[in-house]
Amino acid sequence: MDIQSLLGTVLSDASIQGVSQTSAVSGDQTRSILNAAMPALLGGALNQAKGADTSAGFATALSQHAAGNTADLTAFLGSVDTQDGAKIVNHLLGSDSAAVVDQIAKDSGVQAADVKKVLASAAPLVMSLLGKETQKRQGADSAVSPADVLGSLMGGGSSGGLLGSLLGGKSGGLGSILGSFLK
Repeated sequence: MDIQSLLGTVLSDASIQGVSQTSAVSGDQTRSILNAAMPALLGGALNQAKGADTSAGFATALSQHAAGNTADLTAFLGSVDTQDGAKIVNHLLGSDSAAVVDQIAKDSGVQAADVKKVLASAAPLVMSLLGKETQKRQGADSAVSPADVLGSLMGGGSSGGLLGSLLGGKSGGLGSILGSFLK
């Protein structure tokens, strides 16, 4: 899997429909929110994977979420635990969570409460996909860490540039906040 495959799955029509139904937010708004949010979520995941205090817990969380069956996205998203999703979002975005949610709301033209619902619905899918990819790569090379996998997915050291270009990133706003994630 590469970053385009990951984003293609998260932003697919089936995912958008499933997250929309789970969060009770329209499909167009859900797509707009996820387009704006993916750089921050993936940047936060990379930070969790690299953090001295967070990497072990993040690796465990990836392993747990990898067990989810994402072959049927509608079924997966229909049974997603949004309370767990909210916790995932808070871990990934950390102390910048409120600022990121507010900026996503501004960038997507959607209420912050709806942004939170969409992120809580989509975060378990993101973790499951990242967990599956981590397990796959570790099966081929046990020395591969989650940070290695995320760094590879997002273009190594220049992850912000690749991820931003894939999502049509903007300067300022979320881009400035995202910059703090991708140090």
